Amino acid sequence: MPSVGRPIPLVLILLFAVTAAVPQDAVAQTPAAPPQHDHAAMSAATSWHLMQDGAVFFNFNDQGSPRGGEELAVQNWWMGMAERPAGSGRLRFSLMLSLEPATLGSDGYREIFQVGETLDGRPLIDRQHPHDFLMQAGVVWRTPLGRGYTLTLAGAPVGEPALGPVAFMHRSSAFENPTAPLAHHTFDSTHIAMGVLTAGIEKSKWQAEGSLFHGGEPDEQRWDLMDPGALDSWSVRGWYRPSNAWTLQVSHGFLKAPEAHEPGDVRRTTASASWMRKRASGWTAATLAYGRNNKLGGDFNAFLGEATHVVGANAFYTRVESLQVESDVLRFGWWRTSTCQKPVRGVTW
Repeated sequence: MPSVGRPIPLVLILLFAVTAAVPQDAVAQTPAAPPQHDHAAMSAATSWHLMQDGAVFFNFNDQGSPRGGEELAVQNWWMGMAERPAGSGRLRFSLMLSLEPATLGSDGYREIFQVGETLDGRPLIDRQHPHDFLMQAGVVWRTPLGRGYTLTLAGAPVGEPALGPVAFMHRSSAFENPTAPLAHHTFDSTHIAMGVLTAGIEKSKWQAEGSLFHGGEPDEQRWDLMDPGALDSWSVRGWYRPSNAWTLQVSHGFLKAPEAHEPGDVRRTTASASWMRKRASGWTAATLAYGRNNKLGGDFNAFLGEATHVVGANAFYTRVESLQVESDVLRFGWWRTSTCQKPVRGVTW
C-alpha cells in the first residue's frame, strides 16, 4: 500500500478557505452561478482587472471492498487572474495553487481502480494523487486580426495544453465534485503540464488551437514549482459552439513517455459535448466525453457522462464511467507489455 500522508495543517486550510471566499470584484461567483474560467471578454477598462475564485472540500471518503477504506479527504484549489489592455488586445496573467500536498499527503485520496503517476517509485493504485502546489502559471494575449478573427498566444512554465475537454475541476458539469474521474489520465491529466506554448485562431462559433509542451507527468515532489523538460509533445484541438448552451470539442495529441512507470509514448484522442441551461433558481450542466490512449499494449478507451443540477443553495451531481485500464497494474502493482485490457465501470452519486 502507499505510504501514509502527512497530517492536515488546519491553519493552512483555514487561511486558504478565507482567501478563496473573498471576492476581488463584482464578477466573483455566487452559489447560483456556474463557474466560468474564460475571462477573455472582460471590460475594456484601462486599469487592471482582478479576479479570484477557489474551492475547499471536506469529505468523508468511504471506498468499499477490501481494496478501499475510509478517510477524511480535503481537496482544494485557488485561482487568481489579472488582465489589462496590451497593444491592440488583452493580456492576462493566471496563477493556480493547491494545498493538497499538505491536506491529502503524498498518497492523495482513495479512489478504487484509479491508476496514474507514482508513489515511492511504484505505480499509485486505488488512489488519486494530490495536485501539485503550483497547478498553473501562465500568460495569455488575445488580439483581433480583422474580418472577425481573433488570435490567441499563450505561454506557461506550468499550464494546460490544447488537449482534452475542460479539466474536471473547471467543468460546470462537475462543479460540486472534488474527485477526479477514473478516466482522468485519458481525458484531462495534462491540465498540469510543463513548458506549454499554445496558439489559437477563433472566428464566430469555431476555434482551432495547437500546443507544444513537455509530455511527462509531474513527479512525486508536489511542493516544487516545476519539473522542467524538453518540449517533446504536441496537441491540436478544435472547438465548436453552435449556441450558448452547447460546446463541442475534439482533440488529438502525442505525449512523449508521460508515465514514469510505463514505457513508451501515448497518442491521445478525445471528443466531448457539454450542455448548460441557466434558470432563475439555478442551472443544470452535463457533459458526455470519449477518450482513447493508444500506447504500448494496445488501445485503452474511456467513456464518461456527468451532470450537475443546482437549485438555490443545493446541488445534485452524478457521474457514470466505463473504461479500460491496465489490469496487471491493478493486480500486481507493475506494468508489463502482456497486460490484459479489462473494462471497469464506476458510478458516483
